[in-house]
Amino acid sequence: MIGIVGAGVVGSRVAETLCALLFPQICIYDIDQVVAHRLSARLRGATTQVSVVDRGGMTAVKVVVLAGPSPHTALAREFIERGISVVSTSDDIADCLSLLSLSQIADNNDVTLIVGVGSSPGMSGLLVRQMIESFDTIDEVHVALHGTGGPACARQHHRALSGRSIGWHDDQWLRRPAGSGRELCWFPEPVGAYDCYRGELPDPLLIKLAFPELVRVTARVSATRRNRVFARVPMLIPPQPEGGMGGLRVEVRGMKNNQRMVDVVGVAERVGQVAGAVAAVTAQVISADEITQTGAHVLGQVSLSNSSLLTKIIAAGINLHSFVRA
Repeated sequence: MIGIVGAGVVGSRVAETLCALLFPQICIYDIDQVVAHRLSARLRGATTQVSVVDRGGMTAVKVVVLAGPSPHTALAREFIERGISVVSTSDDIADCLSLLSLSQIADNNDVTLIVGVGSSPGMSGLLVRQMIESFDTIDEVHVALHGTGGPACARQHHRALSGRSIGWHDDQWLRRPAGSGRELCWFPEPVGAYDCYRGELPDPLLIKLAFPELVRVTARVSATRRNRVFARVPMLIPPQPEGGMGGLRVEVRGMKNNQRMVDVVGVAERVGQVAGAVAAVTAQVISADEITQTGAHVLGQVSLSNSSLLTKIIAAGINLHSFVRA
């Protein structure tokens, strides 16, 4: 049995993906029980039993997906201490660091904690692990994200442009103002090209953890001039229920046959859909005991079954696009 905390855009996509995978039993909890019951009624079918429970009613689940707004640390610790594995979709730097600090507690309770399981971070780490097979060695990874999932994701995007970005550059962490460092990034069609800027994003931390050999790691997010101007004040306009078509772009640089090589792979899909598929497949794999490592991990780490995860995510409907060199 898999539990889902949060019945918003990402939580709904997690539940939909699990139903498509014919997973037999799902438990859903949301602070707004009406939203949870609507999702349960929409997904209830002959093959999947979808139940709405309170937070304390998830004692029977083997793994829980935290799909609500960050922070997730306190809730993750609560489930870990009950002996329940956790998949967190948080994309907040401080929250991801706090979640990683729970590794010893997860190990002591013989459970698995996967941190940063979404589009970026999450899918980005899996793509780097796949792309590394085309290289002899890699030394740079550059990630760019366009679009948002639900309202909580839009608010996090807003905060990311007002903070301090972090990047790994020649054996040291550099902190620069978010919203700086404009770079035109091309995403797979129909998304196209967008100006992207440094943001307060956890991708460099998690990718560097998964690939310690890297010399440079950066992460950028698309933004308009209005996004950047108003990033340091509260959101004046409520975010949309769900963002439109989004994009993920992962660029890897390294050496192949003593020559410098660059490879780029991207995804064009709604951000919430990608995050939901990645989180659902990760939870399903843990539930099936295909991931048995205890402690805290991030997607892309060599200890995980990354190839199997990516294959199942693609089978769930997330298509990859490779940029072809002229």
